[in-house]
Amino acid sequence: MNQKMRITVAVAMVSASMLLTGCVSTQPDSDQQASIKVAPVSPDYKLEITLAKLNEILGSVELTPEQRARFHYDRGVIYDRVGLRILSRIDFHQALKLQPNLADAYNFLGIYYTQEAEFENAYEAFDAVLELSPDYDYAYLNRGISLYYGERMELAVSDMSTYYERDRADGFRVLWLYLAEREVDAEAAQLQLANQRNNLPENAWSTALVDYYLGKLTKEQVFSLAKEGVREPNEYAERLCEAYFYMAKIAQKRGENVEAANYFRLALATNIYDFVEHRYARLELARTNQALQTAVN
Repeated sequence: MNQKMRITVAVAMVSASMLLTGCVSTQPDSDQQASIKVAPVSPDYKLEITLAKLNEILGSVELTPEQRARFHYDRGVIYDRVGLRILSRIDFHQALKLQPNLADAYNFLGIYYTQEAEFENAYEAFDAVLELSPDYDYAYLNRGISLYYGERMELAVSDMSTYYERDRADGFRVLWLYLAEREVDAEAAQLQLANQRNNLPENAWSTALVDYYLGKLTKEQVFSLAKEGVREPNEYAERLCEAYFYMAKIAQKRGENVEAANYFRLALATNIYDFVEHRYARLELARTNQALQTAVN
């Protein structure tokens, strides 16, 4: 998802950047099999320097509570981007102790609670975000996702609808709204998906994924399009993460759980930790594996 929870890390005296690189390729053998090759991802040396500087600042520099809260938050964001969720969570909690009105930190904690299926805590965290910042777009997405996994579908549709209405030209907003709506009325959701497709830009990557859901593109065509117009070293891996996740959701809905589990694993293998699709692929994989185990028993 192009906007996918990316929050710019602004740290005084330090520039943090991370290139999630990797020679990524797909080798689809059948509808049931796919493979991915990802070169080991190492954090950019600038990121390591940033973390060292932040540790030094937090450990030795005299700061106001607001400054200390911001540095804890910034370090938490960096930890999140490299998949160090426990360290990230500690920093976000510390930031909120120092600055209780930090909406961004509540948003991250809500995501973590959702990943751990602690839904009531997640709802409270996202409610806090929206109380502090009513126009916080991503809180509607994230609370909607939490409601979706908490199986409160009507409320999930409401939040996803709010998120969608703020940018009807975003294919990812269309997809998440569809995923929630199809749990309420699958036929109506499919019809609405087709109507919403008319508002999407023709050449956008997210539009290709919507077209796959509408049956207009094959998997092979989607994977081919994922390579087109790539501008940054990690963009292809990001697109694969998204493609694998949404393909898995289709397979899952069809009851093809072996294929779904495979694609969720592939989404995780991309190591794009801060994308929505990567965040929830592990939760989805656990549920899919449970369904497979139940079927065996």
